[in-house]
Amino acid sequence: MGLLFLYGFLTILLSFLCSILEAVLLSVNPTFIKIKIKDGLKYAEDLQKLKNSIDEPLVIILTLNTIAHTVGAILVGVQAKITYATLNVDNTYSLFGLQVTEESLIGFVSAIMTILVLILSEIIPKTIGARYWDKLARITTVTLMSIIPIFKITGVLWLLKFFSNIAGKSERKSIFKREDISTLAEIAEEQGVIKEKDSDFIKNIVKLQNVKLREIMTPSSVIKSADMDSTIEDFYSKTKSFPFLESQYIQKIKRKLIIMFSRTLYWNTLFKKMVKRN
Repeated sequence: MGLLFLYGFLTILLSFLCSILEAVLLSVNPTFIKIKIKDGLKYAEDLQKLKNSIDEPLVIILTLNTIAHTVGAILVGVQAKITYATLNVDNTYSLFGLQVTEESLIGFVSAIMTILVLILSEIIPKTIGARYWDKLARITTVTLMSIIPIFKITGVLWLLKFFSNIAGKSERKSIFKREDISTLAEIAEEQGVIKEKDSDFIKNIVKLQNVKLREIMTPSSVIKSADMDSTIEDFYSKTKSFPFLESQYIQKIKRKLIIMFSRTLYWNTLFKKMVKRN
């Protein structure tokens, strides 16, 4: 009976660890790794290597998890059969008045193991790994970097990668798109990390490469010009309809400038700042 519980416990424990390692490895993002590398944390460089060649750790994790499930199920099943024979020498063992056969006991144990494996080695650990991946990143890296050399030395990793490559080698592609940056800016704005104007600025920068020059150039019909030797006061007196000039500033200006104003808030604000400094 003791071995039955021991095999079940070891099966769930190994599968639990594999599920956490997998969830953490897949949840870690490049931004987190870059920040930790800049902070001088040594494990971050190893974590970067794992992410760059993610096929290796994933193959190892999935292999260990499969072994845990398969071998564990066999050992638990065999031990359940032995336990039944030990408890039921004369084949008349009953529970709550119902006769318990060898097949029914093994089926019952298998059902319990299936439920425990599903909850304790799949749902719970993967939820923990996905939720607390930033706190588990260090221990995950250390664990994987300790396991991988064993698989490399024995040649098991090469054999596993050989079969995985039969389906086709995976080409490393960028995980980011320009649209992702805009989406991140929107999410950061919604969560209060950055302000709306900062989010708009980032999104406009992303869109900039698709903007044609003629779309942003100011038409000549809305541009005002002045002679180099004229003063701002002279320019203002000849351009009464220009909306962005205020007489209270004109009295304070003595400098001579070449002025070209467009109908945009940016240039209006810039001009007012120049006026205030003078």
